[in-house]
Amino acid sequence: MKLHINPLLLIFFFLFGAAMSHDYSDALSKSILFFEGQRSGYLPNDQRLTWRRNSGLSDGWTHNTDLTGGYYDAGDNVKFNFPMAFTTTMLAWSVIEFGELMPPPELRNALVALRWSSDYLLKSVSQLPNRIFVQVGDPIADHNCWERPEDMDTPRTAYVVNAPNPASEVAGEITAALSAASIAVRSSDPGYSHTLLQNAVKTFQFADMYRGAYSSNDDIKNDVCPFYCDFNGFQDELLWGAAWLRKATGDESYLSYIESNREPFGASENVDEFGWDNKIGGLNVLVSKEVIAGNMYNLEAYKASAESFMCSLVPESKGEHVEYTPGGLLYKPGGSQLQHATTISFLMLVYAQYLSRSSLSLNCGSLSVPPDHLRRLAKKQVDYILGENPMGLSYMVGYGARYPKRIHHRGSSLPSIVDHPGAIGCKDGSVYFNSTEPNPNVLIGAVVGGPGEDDNYDDERPDFRKSEPTTYINAPFVGVLAYFAANPSFN
Repeated sequence: MKLHINPLLLIFFFLFGAAMSHDYSDALSKSILFFEGQRSGYLPNDQRLTWRRNSGLSDGWTHNTDLTGGYYDAGDNVKFNFPMAFTTTMLAWSVIEFGELMPPPELRNALVALRWSSDYLLKSVSQLPNRIFVQVGDPIADHNCWERPEDMDTPRTAYVVNAPNPASEVAGEITAALSAASIAVRSSDPGYSHTLLQNAVKTFQFADMYRGAYSSNDDIKNDVCPFYCDFNGFQDELLWGAAWLRKATGDESYLSYIESNREPFGASENVDEFGWDNKIGGLNVLVSKEVIAGNMYNLEAYKASAESFMCSLVPESKGEHVEYTPGGLLYKPGGSQLQHATTISFLMLVYAQYLSRSSLSLNCGSLSVPPDHLRRLAKKQVDYILGENPMGLSYMVGYGARYPKRIHHRGSSLPSIVDHPGAIGCKDGSVYFNSTEPNPNVLIGAVVGGPGEDDNYDDERPDFRKSEPTTYINAPFVGVLAYFAANPSFN
């Protein structure tokens, strides 16, 4: 369905801004609820999105192991461990930095969402040091079908990397995920925290001992690419994993690792990127805390890169800047724009936290930027996503009066088992994919890929770059919304 920018709304937006009041607490609740719609495996009795049912129950059988659970990454029915691990890291980091601001019921829900993926990742590394599982589900077969996860009849192939073949980027990100999760649950479940950390250590040993990209393995490269290839190289995940192990353990050996490998691993390049593939922006912010709070000046280069990134987000500063759309959305070339808005907004809030706790400001040459200015920049991105944009459209499904109704998501767009108990086969779902009717099942809290560089959004199911939600768009948004839900009057 073609949506059009209302010219009068556009004029009002640019002249006066969109004077909207947002319920950040409601958005926070919904952003966490979304993950229940992405669940694979046996669903619990307290499942709140009741149009979903059990799925992927045979996952791992081809290797005589249990790989049930985890999340489908987006609108398909494949479990890609690389972006799932990043999702897990960001959910955990959200809890670490902002969990104390969450109302107890939402903190519990966030920890449940975190454990749903960390439990699965533990299964994926359970056969180390010999092998690591990196994916479940044949993506080519899956993408050629439009069917509910509950009806899947495509191959549930479990993709494995055996030593000495490399999988550094996946293993490095799983290291980060398990390390971060161990910190997030340390006070509530110390035994589980210990298990997570033990597995993080052995996963990093695999990642570092057999260096290289998982997509370089002939047996799997055509099934992991072009979906979640490691386009940016595996070295950033090694540093990222080591940095999280340092934070989780305090071990000096990981400190030495990130210090000595910064230049050899290219961490001084692409410092203004952060997402499932490139960890450099987040790495610099994470390590900066050691400098800001701990006076670890041997890591000053990481802080300098973090400050360079933060300054590029401040329009008033000198030098190169990131791009923004005419309506104010942070923009980077490629699809799924809102993944950049949520991850970078998260980094702005975290860096502002670090500065505030040490009574510092961001130094952008001759310009001194107080932490609250970074928070205002992050809030503009949040408010854009929630409806303060030229379309007047909330990009979170189920939030606000107007939101996307035809998202690119199999389970949401097909009739539920409750309403249609009979199986819907691989190609039988095409009629629903091609329909212009709204999705019958509302995937509450899903943040879609979002508009293009012109701020325009067409609510069309086939346009996956704009209409497909992903777990790694939502995960950092949980932390961002937690901050503004606790500070609703911040301006």
